[in-house]
Amino acid sequence: MQDIFLEYKTLFVFLHVISGVVWVGGMVAMRYAAHHSFLKIESPLKRLEHIAYALKRLFTIVVPFVVILLVTAIFMVKGYGLSQSDFAPLSYAKEAIWSVMFVNLMVMILRRNRGERMLHEGNMVGAKNQIELIGKVMVPLNIVLGVIAIFLGTYLSGTL
Repeated sequence: MQDIFLEYKTLFVFLHVISGVVWVGGMVAMRYAAHHSFLKIESPLKRLEHIAYALKRLFTIVVPFVVILLVTAIFMVKGYGLSQSDFAPLSYAKEAIWSVMFVNLMVMILRRNRGERMLHEGNMVGAKNQIELIGKVMVPLNIVLGVIAIFLGTYLSGTL
C-alpha cells in the first residue's frame, strides 16, 4: 500500500483535498446561499419540497466524494506511516472528526428521506421536523468539523 501511495502521492493528496473541499464547500453553499433563497418561497409546502430536493442533489454529489475521502485517507495514513509517527494523535483526531461527520451525513440523509416521504403523505409538520434540524444544526456542525479537519490536514501536510 505504501508503494502505491508513494508512486501516486500527488494524485492521492489531490483527491483527498478536492473531496474535502466538495463536501464542506457544498454544505457551505447550501447553508449560506441556497438556504436563504428557500426562505423567500412563500408556500411552506413548496419551500419544504425545494429544500428536500436540493438536499437530495447535494447528498448525491457529496457521497462519492466522501468515499474517495475515506479511501485516500487510508492510503495517506499508511503511506506516510502516520500511525507510527509523532503525528499519530493528530491523524487519529482527523479520522475521528471525519467519522463523526460521516455519521452525521448518514443521519441527514435518513432525515431528508423520511421528511420527503412525510411530504408525500401530506404530513407537513412531520416533514418540517425532519428537515429543519438538518439546516439549523446538522449542516452547520459538519461545516465546523470539516473546517477543523481541513486545518489539521493542512498542518499535517505542512510538517510531513
